[in-house]
Amino acid sequence: MPDICEVKITVNNNGEAANLFGKQDENLKFIESNSSARIIARGNDLTITGDCQEVKVLSELFNQLIKLSKSGTNINIATINYTWNLIRHQKDIPGNKDLAQALGEVIYVTPRGKQIRPKTLGQLRYIEAMRRYDIVFGVGPAGTGKTYLAVVMAVNALRSRSVERIILARPAVEAGEKLGFLPGDLQEKVNPYLRPLYDGLYDVLGLETAQKYMSKNIIEVAPLAYMRGRTLDNAFIILDEAQNTTSEQMKMFLTRMGFGSKAVITGDITQVDLPRNTASGLVEVQRVLSGIKGIAIEYLTENDVVRHPLVQEIIKAYERSDQMCHGSG
Repeated sequence: MPDICEVKITVNNNGEAANLFGKQDENLKFIESNSSARIIARGNDLTITGDCQEVKVLSELFNQLIKLSKSGTNINIATINYTWNLIRHQKDIPGNKDLAQALGEVIYVTPRGKQIRPKTLGQLRYIEAMRRYDIVFGVGPAGTGKTYLAVVMAVNALRSRSVERIILARPAVEAGEKLGFLPGDLQEKVNPYLRPLYDGLYDVLGLETAQKYMSKNIIEVAPLAYMRGRTLDNAFIILDEAQNTTSEQMKMFLTRMGFGSKAVITGDITQVDLPRNTASGLVEVQRVLSGIKGIAIEYLTENDVVRHPLVQEIIKAYERSDQMCHGSG
């Protein structure tokens, strides 16, 4: 028979309590449905009852969530999931003992007043790498914020005048025969491939400012092929979907970098769309450039996914399936 414990937690601020509990107590319901303990909310008071070990974990979870709420973080299912995983696995927080301190720094505020901050420790390490290194590779699954955070850091660099322009590039894998039948010039044909980059820019800068910068060539969004033969000085250059570059394209991109520039290369090596028997430049570059000073390779995992919690489960399921297939092959 397990020992039964009861703990009472009081949230002093009504706004923080509303943030913590969620709309119609959806956050509390999510936590209780994934725990063996019972959670009762009365006013701003929480009572947790159950197995002592589980109550201890939930007490730590709520204390961390309250601190995150005080720091201005929106408490949602993704935030709860991530914080809970950290506590369950007792993962160390680099440079900070407190999760709220580690994830509390606002790195950018959008024109709409949205505060952007790291949501996971993987994102925090990625942001720190972009601050410290001239070339950074962000490798990980969809939903980990690889491209979005790179755009945020690029805009920060532009506004602080660390760079004079931003260049965002993507390989257009099918920009040959299959796009040849579409109307318009090459730019119009590859625009669908560049759409996610435009979306990130519009969110970070606002539509009007982003379009103004693009009309003045302060920001350039272009297919990777447009980079050939250029030297890019004083620029923050982002190569997105880099898993779809060939070895030659990756080398070409990396050697475009000029003085005063930074480059961030992002991609998901589990979603390569290149023809069969064509090596991914992003896969190869991890071996070729390993150990070179001034280059950082940051790996994000399913634990850094900040979309719907089911996205984490989908990624894990595919990983298990791949392991079974390779194991039986």
